[in-house]
Amino acid sequence: MPYTDNLLLASLSPGDTALLLPHLKLVHVKQHQLLFAAGDELPLTYFPVTAVVSLVVGLSNGVMIEAAMVGRDGVVSATSALDGRVAVNRGVIQLGGDIMVCAAGELKAAALQSETLLATLLRHEQALFAQSQQSTACMAEHHVQARLCRWLLRARDLAQSDILYFTQEYLAEMLGVRRTSVTMVAHTLQEAGFIKYSRGKIQFVNVEGLREGACECYEVVKSHYEDLLGHNRRASS
Repeated sequence: MPYTDNLLLASLSPGDTALLLPHLKLVHVKQHQLLFAAGDELPLTYFPVTAVVSLVVGLSNGVMIEAAMVGRDGVVSATSALDGRVAVNRGVIQLGGDIMVCAAGELKAAALQSETLLATLLRHEQALFAQSQQSTACMAEHHVQARLCRWLLRARDLAQSDILYFTQEYLAEMLGVRRTSVTMVAHTLQEAGFIKYSRGKIQFVNVEGLREGACECYEVVKSHYEDLLGHNRRASS
């Protein structure tokens, strides 16, 4: 069972791992699969391994905008183990792959037996909240090109791949912009030699160039998760 491929699970102490391991089940999920909708009860908690999940906010006009992206360094719907049993947004599989599933009741029971596990879940929710706040500020202040660079880098980090499959429509939806804006920016990035893009396939050519073009939000969000995982390693050593 590749639970250690989820960095949050891998950072747990042996005691906390022993509490959770019997309740983890590996499942495969497909791109664009809906895990839950806003208002749904949350009977399950998800620890992504190779899959990546988008937490999406829907508006009354039908527009869907990504608030946060969760992958192998995090957990989805951990609030279900903290008595937050109703989803406040949609959870959609951004990139298909494997994911570890745990019943919310089992995770809650384990957290009640371990202060360190409970603290880890709370710290993760703080990191997730900080990411959503950063996304809000990013949408308000940063240019589409910098935001797209940031978004692609985060997706690449979580997928651990230099080839990703996203349509321009999907990228526009996640960033909350028009498709024409994504088309123009993708063309600019391709002309600069940062990516190759064709028919929904994005190949990373110059990652350093993308990092230079990304807004500060990429490094800020990355640091939140590094702090979370680093704290766990120090606490368990």
